[in-house]
Amino acid sequence: MTAAQDPKDAFLALTQKISRERGMSCGSYKDKCLKRRIAVRMRARGVHTYEDYARLLDSDAREYQELLDALTINVTKFFRNAETWNALRPYLRELATTRRQLRIWSAGCASGEEPYTIAILLAETGVQGSIDATDIDRLSLERTQQAKYPESAFTEMPVDLKRRYFRDGEPVPMVRDLVHILAHDLTREPPPRPPYDLIVCRNVVIYFERQAQERLFQVFVNALAPGGVLLLGKVETLFGPAREHLTLVDPRERIYIKPDEGSHPPVPPLRNTERGSGGEVP
Repeated sequence: MTAAQDPKDAFLALTQKISRERGMSCGSYKDKCLKRRIAVRMRARGVHTYEDYARLLDSDAREYQELLDALTINVTKFFRNAETWNALRPYLRELATTRRQLRIWSAGCASGEEPYTIAILLAETGVQGSIDATDIDRLSLERTQQAKYPESAFTEMPVDLKRRYFRDGEPVPMVRDLVHILAHDLTREPPPRPPYDLIVCRNVVIYFERQAQERLFQVFVNALAPGGVLLLGKVETLFGPAREHLTLVDPRERIYIKPDEGSHPPVPPLRNTERGSGGEVP
C-alpha cells in the first residue's frame, strides 16, 4: 500500500493531468477557484482525495466532462448590469462614424447571453457589425448555438426588447445572424479574427492568476484596432504594460480606449439623467 501524497502535490498532479489530457490550461487559473470547483465535483461523487478523484477521471469519461463544465461555469443574463450596456452605447455610435462595420469579440461568452445582448445593442443603435463569440467550454458553446433560453435569462432585460428581438425564448434571425460562435482558449490561443473595434470580456479575467491576467490584457491591446474599445467586468482592473496603451474613459464601467491620433476624441459616458431615455435599457 503506497503512502498518500501530500495534498499540495496531489492537487498539482491533478491539475497537470487535466491540462495534459484535456488541453485546459489549469496553471493560468487561480488555485482557490480551481480547488473550490473541483471540491464540488468530489463531493458530488463521494470522493475524498485528489488521488482518488484522478483515478475516477481515468475510469469515467463522463465525469471528466462534468468537471470541465464545472471549471468553466459562468453566471450570465441578457443585459446583466444594464447601466454598463447603456454606458457602452455612445462608444458604439462613435466607432460607427469611422467604420462601415464593427468587428466585435465577446471573449468568454458562456451560454451566449452576452454576444446576443451586443447584437441587440447594434440593432437598437443602428450600427452595423459582426460578433465573434468564443468560449473554451463545449457545453456553453452548444447552448449559444442552440440559442434557446429559459425565462430566468431575461429577468434583467426590458420587456419591450424581449418582445422585439425574441420568439419563444430564441433570438430573431436579425440578431442571431450577427453572432459567430467559435471554440477558443483565451490562455493559449491567439485572438480568432483581429483587429477588433470592440472587445468585451466581463468577469472572466478575475479567475486567472496575475501573470495570466497581465498576458491576456496585452493580448487584448494587440487585438484592438486603433480607437477600439475594451470593456471589462466591474471588479476587474487593467494592470501591467497594457495600461500604457489603453486609456480608461469610464472608471465605473471599466471602459478603455486604445488611443488613435487620427480618431475623434473619446465620447464621455452618459450622465445618469440621460440613461434610460430614448428607448435605452432602464
